[in-house]
Amino acid sequence: MPLLYAIGDIHGMLPKLRRLIAQCEAHADGREASFVFLGDYIDRGPQSAGVVRFVIDLQSRLGDRVVALTGNHEIMAVGAFDGRVPEDYWLSQGGSETLRSYQIKRAYELPQDHVDWLRALPLSHDDGRRFFVHAGIDPAKPLDAQDGNDLIWIREPFLSDRRDHGRLIVHGHTPLETETPDLRANRLNLDTAAVFGGPLTAAVFTDQEVAPLAFLQAT
Repeated sequence: MPLLYAIGDIHGMLPKLRRLIAQCEAHADGREASFVFLGDYIDRGPQSAGVVRFVIDLQSRLGDRVVALTGNHEIMAVGAFDGRVPEDYWLSQGGSETLRSYQIKRAYELPQDHVDWLRALPLSHDDGRRFFVHAGIDPAKPLDAQDGNDLIWIREPFLSDRRDHGRLIVHGHTPLETETPDLRANRLNLDTAAVFGGPLTAAVFTDQEVAPLAFLQAT
C-alpha cells in the first residue's frame, strides 16, 4: 500500500526536516512513499538555504514522488529578487534570515538555480481525494476556479467555513499555537509552528481513506 506524507511549513528549520523525513522513511518501512510539501521552506528560521537544497535533492532522488508547492514566502522572495516586491518588506517578513543562510546581503544575489526552482513551484496538488495547497481556498469558488493569491495568502473566510469542498483541503500557513494538527471535516492544517518552537508535522495518507492514517512529528 503506497503512502503519501504531507508536510507543513518548514521555515528554515533544517534539523527538524531531516528528522521528520527520516521518521517518514522508517514509517514507510519499504513501502512506496511520496511526499507533498505545503510551501514556506524559507524565511524566519536559520537554514533556509539548506532546506531548499534538501528538498531539491529529495526531488532528484525520488522524482515525481516529491511534490513541492509554493508558499507566500517563496512568492515574496522571488518578487524581491525580480524587484517586484520591496526588498525591505520581504526582509521584515523573515527574508533577512534567508539572506544570512545564503551568506549574501541582497535579494538579487540569491543563486539563480534556487530562484528558478522557487519560481517553478506549483500552487496546488489534487490527488483526487485531497487538495493540497499552502494557505487554503476561497470557499465561494470551485476548486478549478481559485485565484492564486488566495491559495497562498487566505485565512478567512476559509478557516471558519464548514462547507464540503469536494476534497479534504490540506494546508499550512496559519501557525497553530497548540502545536498539533487541526483536523476538521473539510480541512487539515499542518502548520504546527515549527519555526516558533513547535514540531514539524507530516500527515500520513493512503489511497484507501480521505482522512490521515496518522501524524508524525519532529521536534
